Amino acid sequence: MTLMNFQDRQSLLITELSSVRTRGAFIAALKRVAAAFSLHHVTLLRMPGPDDRDLAPLVLETTYAPQFFRDFDRHGLLSICPTSHRLQSSLLPQTWALKAVTEDEKTPEWQTLAGFMIGHGITMGIVIAMTGLDGERLVLRYDGERDCLQMDELNALNMVSTHAFEAYAAIRPREPALPHALSARELEVVRWTAQGKTSAEIGQILSLSDHTVNAYLNNAIKKLDCVNRTQLVAKAIRLKLIA
Repeated sequence: MTLMNFQDRQSLLITELSSVRTRGAFIAALKRVAAAFSLHHVTLLRMPGPDDRDLAPLVLETTYAPQFFRDFDRHGLLSICPTSHRLQSSLLPQTWALKAVTEDEKTPEWQTLAGFMIGHGITMGIVIAMTGLDGERLVLRYDGERDCLQMDELNALNMVSTHAFEAYAAIRPREPALPHALSARELEVVRWTAQGKTSAEIGQILSLSDHTVNAYLNNAIKKLDCVNRTQLVAKAIRLKLIA
């Protein structure tokens, strides 16, 4: 790709992101961003905190199938992901590549993480973080199976990602106001809770870890402004979110 073509591609991606008005258009634009840099997948998520043990509840948009994050959490990979730890102390783009890991760094935990990624056709990635005007820290994670990005590519991807964050912030107020909206997974977990199932039982039913189930429940509790599961179930029934 010549320099002019590279700049043209970057400009087109930014223009497309600036014109999105719905989440569907947003994720379609993200797919084209990933493809333009020969990357397979892209995920927008909330920044993992030091107490987060599962990734699935943090995901906002992704091109992965849902099972990817279920399996990721089932193996407890967030706690051993070095990129997630580095994000806690720096907003600089973080890159990683399996082939760049030295023999001394190839611990059993790393082998588990590497095996999982290779099994999904992923050998490298880039993670770009940003703090929004409301203080919320978001992350764009790009995964692929190519050589590491050159500096001009990384700078371009960082620039395009800045516009992606802005596009996401812009479309959120345009969406219908649903103050009590729960995600499909949160509703599913609340329904099983209403039937008296424990987190462990729900996890077995939905093929999730009990930690992930608890994270979904905690998200639902916050969204509905409740203090515990009993109040959550009662309010969800009153609002006719569940039968």
